[in-house]
Amino acid sequence: MRRIQRATGLTATVLAGVLFAAGCSSGSGGKKSEEGADAASAGKATTPRMTVAMVTHAAPGDTFWDLIRKGAEAAAAKDNIKLIYSSDPSAGNQANLVQNAIDQKVDGIALTAAKPDAMTDAVAKAVAAGIPVVGFNSGLDNWKQLGMLEYFGQDENIAGQAFGERLNELGAKHALCVVQEQGQVALEARCAGLKKGFSGKTDNLYVNGTDMPSVKSTITAKLRQDPSIDEVVTLGAPIALTAVQSLSDAGSKAKLATFDLNKDLVKAVQDGTVQFAVDQQPYLQGYLAVDALWLYKTNGNFSGGGTAPVLTGPAFITKENADSVAEFAAKGTR
Repeated sequence: MRRIQRATGLTATVLAGVLFAAGCSSGSGGKKSEEGADAASAGKATTPRMTVAMVTHAAPGDTFWDLIRKGAEAAAAKDNIKLIYSSDPSAGNQANLVQNAIDQKVDGIALTAAKPDAMTDAVAKAVAAGIPVVGFNSGLDNWKQLGMLEYFGQDENIAGQAFGERLNELGAKHALCVVQEQGQVALEARCAGLKKGFSGKTDNLYVNGTDMPSVKSTITAKLRQDPSIDEVVTLGAPIALTAVQSLSDAGSKAKLATFDLNKDLVKAVQDGTVQFAVDQQPYLQGYLAVDALWLYKTNGNFSGGGTAPVLTGPAFITKENADSVAEFAAKGTR
């Protein structure tokens, strides 16, 4: 097992027994729905073919979701599953995609609940149709209420608090938490947790995560306006890499740390451009969500007993341990 530095203090108890491999975004490239491609796997199930729909709130071009999808495709290839992947950042449109899956009479649905209220009716209709539903990535506080069987992801509030504790250790005094989608429950929980764990001042800055030039200029303007900001906290790897440019443009001496990874972000941690990243293991989330539906269908299993989520993070990626992750990030699975 590769060495990943764990969160301390408040998070230690929560994470016990959770992280399998150590330790809210790509999407579909504009495609709204298509079957997953085959992925390499150690073996393949001989159980009857089943169909699983995965429906996410991914925004076009957000590479985070490529990791989710690769994990889902790997599980589908292993489990003899036809995977139908679709996404839409609009909560209403995402609910419609769930309805489409119900109409197709799929054998299971895995979905994200970034805007839980918008998914209530869609999940209820799936359950009424006898289709098991599991949640992942977003909606940890709402999955049971919505009627899902299981949930796979990170407790974002806990992750945020652990993030804040680390900033305390680094001596930060004024943090700017950059939120790329206002009202998205997982992102809001990260900043709320950060505020709890961080002993300094925390400000939230809302940006349009689908418009990177706007993200860059908004962060730059804020840094110029308030030179007391000594730490920029981003909630996704593409936003972090854009914020690096903002820091330079603003002539700011602030440091930068982030949630989530991609291969370029891992390189930035390795060279010290980014202090650290929190990894929630999206590949694992996608894999477990699909595999869980196969296990439920073929053997009646459900992780967590239907009462507890399966946590996939947080794990801290630092300059000291980034090399152990870089190999997998280069392959597009971390």
